[in-house]
Amino acid sequence: MPGVPSADVPPAGALKGLRIGISVGASADLDRLGLEETRFRTLLGELARLVVSAGGGLAYGGNLGQGGYTRFLVEQLREHAPSSRPLLNTLAWTEHRKLPLSELVDQRERFGRYAEIVCLSIDGDPVDPAEGRGEDPVLESDPETARRSLTGMRRHLMRQVDAHLILGGRRGGFLGTLPGLVEETLLALKADLPVYPAAGYGGVTADIAGALGVDGAPDIQGPSDATPPDPRLLDGLDRLRQFAASPDWTGLRNGLTADENERLAGTRSPGEIAELASLGLGRLRRGT
Repeated sequence: MPGVPSADVPPAGALKGLRIGISVGASADLDRLGLEETRFRTLLGELARLVVSAGGGLAYGGNLGQGGYTRFLVEQLREHAPSSRPLLNTLAWTEHRKLPLSELVDQRERFGRYAEIVCLSIDGDPVDPAEGRGEDPVLESDPETARRSLTGMRRHLMRQVDAHLILGGRRGGFLGTLPGLVEETLLALKADLPVYPAAGYGGVTADIAGALGVDGAPDIQGPSDATPPDPRLLDGLDRLRQFAASPDWTGLRNGLTADENERLAGTRSPGEIAELASLGLGRLRRGT
């Protein structure tokens, strides 16, 4: 694969039977790091293909909008995915309800070979999206409903995965109780899932790595999407610091050493990210 060091590519079967949750969002730090959005998307596409080629599955909580990461991931997997639908995509209540029913049905069928699209209730339970509605979109105007449905979707996601990888992410302009990647990291840690913060592309992942005491993330001074900082961002990062300061905290417990987690936090190589995640998960699987 062009641009991916072969030594970093995880071997076939290294992730067999494992589903990796991906928390990803555009990073406002790309320009400060001399990078472009196209490079970020290339990373995500290569990472997805590497996980699938190593026998693993992917899970992502996102919408089906044009230009979104769900559609992008599906497009990337078209040429590389087996018929077993390696991508699980969960749709929060407010996301699937805002689509015309026929469009939702059409997209689920169109993506069906590569992705399982699961629609969720406000509290994050799978539902029939046609129940209790007609063809027209049902728009939710209550902010609390939106926050509750996003949290429910993220809780459901954590029950479907064996590990969680975080990458990029916004510090502001979000709809949930906390920034999405911060909330998913907290939920993953509380569920005792191994977490892999790949912070080389900045974004809120760099802040998460710092809050958890992981070295190696790029130092972003005065990021534009955190000025002034959203109080919910500060609250979420403080919760992560408290989690890491608890008496039973012994680090990420993701199967990687401190040096390897530092490499993960700083690398921009999709091959190295996938290789490190598979290395840590392999150790956990073997109990070493």
